[in-house]
Amino acid sequence: MIPKETVDQILDTARIEEVVGDFVTLQRRGISFVACCPFHNEKTPSFYVTPSKGIYKCFGCGKSGSAVGFLMDYDHMSYPDALRYLAKKYHIDVQEEEETAEQIAARQRSESLMAVSEFARKFFTEQLESGEGRAVGYAYYRKRGIEDTTIQQWGLGWAPSGRTSLLDAARAAGYKDEYLLAAGLAVKADDGTLHDKFRERVMFPIHSVSGRVIAFSGRTLKADNPAKYVNSPETEIYVKSRNLLGLYLAKSAIARENRCILVEGNVDVVMMHQMGITNVVASCGTSLTEEQVRIIGKFTPNVTIMYDGDSAGLHAAIRAIGLILKEGMNPKVVFLPDGDDPDSFSRKHTLEEIQDYIKENEKDGITFKTDLMLEEADGDPLKKANLINEIADTVADIPDAIKRQVYIDEVARRFDIEADIIQDRVHKTREAHRIASAKERAFAKADPSRNDASSVTEKKADVPENAPSLSGSATLLTREEQILLPSERELLKFLLQHGRTELKFETDSEFYDPEGQQTVAEFIDAALAADDTRFANKALQDTYDAYFAHYDEGLDQNAIVLALMNGEDRTVAAVAGELSQEKYLLSVHNFSDAMTTTDSWLVTFVPRAILAYHDKRVTARQQEIGRQLKTAESAQEIQSLMQQLSSLNALKKSINIKLGRLPK
Repeated sequence: MIPKETVDQILDTARIEEVVGDFVTLQRRGISFVACCPFHNEKTPSFYVTPSKGIYKCFGCGKSGSAVGFLMDYDHMSYPDALRYLAKKYHIDVQEEEETAEQIAARQRSESLMAVSEFARKFFTEQLESGEGRAVGYAYYRKRGIEDTTIQQWGLGWAPSGRTSLLDAARAAGYKDEYLLAAGLAVKADDGTLHDKFRERVMFPIHSVSGRVIAFSGRTLKADNPAKYVNSPETEIYVKSRNLLGLYLAKSAIARENRCILVEGNVDVVMMHQMGITNVVASCGTSLTEEQVRIIGKFTPNVTIMYDGDSAGLHAAIRAIGLILKEGMNPKVVFLPDGDDPDSFSRKHTLEEIQDYIKENEKDGITFKTDLMLEEADGDPLKKANLINEIADTVADIPDAIKRQVYIDEVARRFDIEADIIQDRVHKTREAHRIASAKERAFAKADPSRNDASSVTEKKADVPENAPSLSGSATLLTREEQILLPSERELLKFLLQHGRTELKFETDSEFYDPEGQQTVAEFIDAALAADDTRFANKALQDTYDAYFAHYDEGLDQNAIVLALMNGEDRTVAAVAGELSQEKYLLSVHNFSDAMTTTDSWLVTFVPRAILAYHDKRVTARQQEIGRQLKTAESAQEIQSLMQQLSSLNALKKSINIKLGRLPK
């Protein structure tokens, strides 16, 4: 753990323009620097770096943060790794604090598993240099067109069949049996003896995103062996559904080209890289998973599926399209000519020919699915109706409302039917998803044992259109959170943009305090504390609490915002980045300031924002009582609820009179 004093020194020393400038070409514009955003494609620069505030902000895609946040977003570093990068850049010595015994044990075990995995990679690679490995394994690679430099780059190897054993070599090097077993490199027989898991196979190491060897995929060369590929089991350092073959070597190209090409086979991904198309990955011996799609989504929202053109490949592509759409990403599909896979195709064509083929033959995911299923329907009216419903259900999974509507219109055009019909099916499907998710959450709440990642499935399609990205990933909102979210965001924006500004009320104002003026932050906090109110949205409340922790330390406004964006809690950092600055360079607030002063604008709208928030809280409570009335059984319970509802109605009327929505 890096001591707080060292963290503070690192953050104080880092210059945002110098850190970003290592990765992006910046041009000075006034007191800021500008560039085309490195996080999305654009021709007109909208990415601003402001040294005086120590932050960057893209007014196109909304990305924002500090120097440490930029490293985490751009180069996908962890928070500690980003700090270490900055420390090295600015020649700051990092003496990390002592870990607990439990932390040391867990880290050492993880390191031991990775160390023995790296030893295995070297062992398998060395086997290619002579004997069986040279005659069989190396010959196979060369026959497939894999060059020596590629073998070295990917760490390809050979698991021998004879007396030479990884188990024996590892033991001789001092590695314990327990780690060989735990890393999935050895298996225990019924008699208790250990044996190599991989034998007589060409070996493809699987790397973590940071480049550590964590698992292997071994391919047999025997035609009569039904187990063509044998892959490492899941271990403490390797979860199949969360890793992609080739991602470590492909991640920079994926981010740079803003596209990921997804193939099926190990040799496919290796050969595409060798050809020069390096933004290519493959799933690790499994069908594509939601976790793998989300990992790709950290680098790009655009995925091109390039699977084999056989029946299995077609169905796998259709499934992948659905997974990618559910994550709010953009799937495309390209199938190679009959009989070709990416491996064979890359050996027949030049780099330019492959790139041109992909560009000319890529199809939008839903268009591809529609064409394929129309072909299968073959004029059958019933099959066509089922096809329309299935396509509409696929569209329903798209979380973005605008994208959804575009596809609804396109599907309606393709099938020559009214868009309202498709819209109705999409709405019903989304509502069914919402109800199913709500029931699942209710069951999980009633039975805590169900409340884990395997039993609670949250879909982006269930997120209301106005849900904020906040931490970059969508979450399901309760009814109360949906109602209160806009008001909570508005109050937090006042804190993050004007928290240290004094509210200068006139002496005849009901809010005037003769003992001294309050700041915006103090006024909001006092108003919420009076009713013991906390935000319903956890991300916003966490940011609120973090803001006041720094406020109480005496930091000025810019320093508070920068501290939030520099913090290890990346959800808080994302909220601070999103709400501390207006989306547009000429903001609504700035426009208001052109007509009046900031002081007079704040004394008007901060109290109104608090009243509006209380109005929403009353609305949420009214709706809750309305739901309780539907299930109330006794007359006494109904009477009590009706009395509460009457009081709330009176309170809501009073608030709306103050807001000017109703006459006095």
